[in-house]
Amino acid sequence: MKTPRLIRIASFIFFGSITGFLQAAAIYPIDQATILAGSKFDIKIEFNTVINLGDAEIELNGAPINKIISAQPEFISNENGKGSSILYRDVQLPKAGKYQIVARAPQERLQVNWDVYATGPRRVKNVILFIGDGMTIANLTTARVLSKGIQEGKYQGRLAFDDMPSTAMIGTSGSDSLITDSANSMSAYTTGHKTAVNAMGVYVSRAGDNLSHPKVETIAELIKRNTKMAVGIVSDAELEDATPGAMVSHTRRRADKQYIADQLLSSGAEVILGGGSAYFYPQSTKGSRRKDEKNLVENFKLKGYQLAFTKQELLSASESKDTKKLFGVFHPDNMDGSLDRLYLKKNTVEQFPNQPDLTEMTQSAIDVLSRNPNGFFLMVEAALIDKFNHPLDWERAAFDTIMLSNAVQIAKDFAKTHPDTLIIVTPDHTHSGSISGVVHDDKPGPLREKVGIYAEAGYPNYPKADIQGYPNKIDVSKRIAFFYGNYPDHYETLHPKMDGTFVPAVKDDSGKYVANPKYLQLQEDAIHVGGNLPSHQESGVHTADDAVLNAMGPGSENFKGFMDNTEVFKMMVQSLGLGSK
Repeated sequence: MKTPRLIRIASFIFFGSITGFLQAAAIYPIDQATILAGSKFDIKIEFNTVINLGDAEIELNGAPINKIISAQPEFISNENGKGSSILYRDVQLPKAGKYQIVARAPQERLQVNWDVYATGPRRVKNVILFIGDGMTIANLTTARVLSKGIQEGKYQGRLAFDDMPSTAMIGTSGSDSLITDSANSMSAYTTGHKTAVNAMGVYVSRAGDNLSHPKVETIAELIKRNTKMAVGIVSDAELEDATPGAMVSHTRRRADKQYIADQLLSSGAEVILGGGSAYFYPQSTKGSRRKDEKNLVENFKLKGYQLAFTKQELLSASESKDTKKLFGVFHPDNMDGSLDRLYLKKNTVEQFPNQPDLTEMTQSAIDVLSRNPNGFFLMVEAALIDKFNHPLDWERAAFDTIMLSNAVQIAKDFAKTHPDTLIIVTPDHTHSGSISGVVHDDKPGPLREKVGIYAEAGYPNYPKADIQGYPNKIDVSKRIAFFYGNYPDHYETLHPKMDGTFVPAVKDDSGKYVANPKYLQLQEDAIHVGGNLPSHQESGVHTADDAVLNAMGPGSENFKGFMDNTEVFKMMVQSLGLGSK
């Protein structure tokens, strides 16, 4: 019988809208994937046609796949009407090297190549990963101006990560798009694999269920499976948000917050601190957003966690030498930023006056985790930098960048007596934004003419910062002129938003976002700015600009030049010796 002519089909994914996508034949992990030796991951082969299992030939490095891996295949005859799929769960490749997988079916041939890498022995006892969510270079600069001051061109001090010996530029793009979001960009840090927008801990396949896509192991899971180290997760966003969620979760949709809360409970992480309490209480509790009657707070208590719901309870629990596990939630949603909590008392501060600072959560986490003699991995997210960059509220983003610097200083102080600690500070992605000059209220003419540029800019006149690095006044007469590069329609006031986070655009009767008239009512000379984003977009968006990573400690010398975000994972697991030898 004549063998059918084989047609090679390139493995690729094309995504359409955020609610659906078109899919060609594919293999996961995707081509060029880098995989830690000994880590667990799923292999999935998706054919374009409906076949019988016996019609498929799958080879790994030229041999039948069942000769190399022990996982039994799951066969899906016609997955969502798009063709047959074969799935191998929890695969491990213990030996480093180049791997090629080839899948054949009548008139179909798919091929991908992987690089499986091992690690040497463990080099560090502790790793502390700080994520300045959405932090871009201009956020760093504004934070330095406000907290340290600048005279005759020289800053009068540095942020805590400015003098770290290693710096790298990080590429953040995902598998499906040049522009990333926090789910897939953080997932690259926690798994070493690329994925698509809104996904974490999975490759996005044609599976219909969010939780059925091929999974890849996270660094928290690796640590819990292979070591006796402790794990900590800290964020001032909802703990179910993308960045903390990517530490423990495997889902196509970052919006699966109830599932993510469940994963936090089952993760075994010793310290979990942040916002998002609404997903930890049963549905019958006022304010709960769960769809069932699970009481995760009670379950944390039953598992031996000390509980904290206020700043005072957090500090008391962490100071006790008996505390080995700590769970704290301090807000139903995202916590409030430092500018509002410490000075303006706006947003939800009056409702939740006892929220801890990121510095206090960081110190508490380190205090508890360092009681484990086997070391720890701690992720700390300054989440609100991103959540203030989105609505073009640069002052609030700057204050939370200062707060991140203060939290990093706590880690640096710990490293002075624990030099076997690797500290990494990096955004997961960036935003647009640049400093163009200085606004001078005393300049004559319309509002735009008050922006001094070049020699006319001079310097702002913010008061000297307090001991925490914050000026106690931001609505001064000479202010930084900070402009974002992408935006919806809005009114530019060139003033800080003293009454709460900026809301640049609101929906009109047609469903399009238009400039929020509130700001024209507040300030008659506000400038109407026509948006450069689609009219369905209410705020600024992420950019593909490189992210700046800073690092110190053993292994930090490997962070240099331009690096892909998946390499951050690789450097961390190599420092911890988590791969097969």
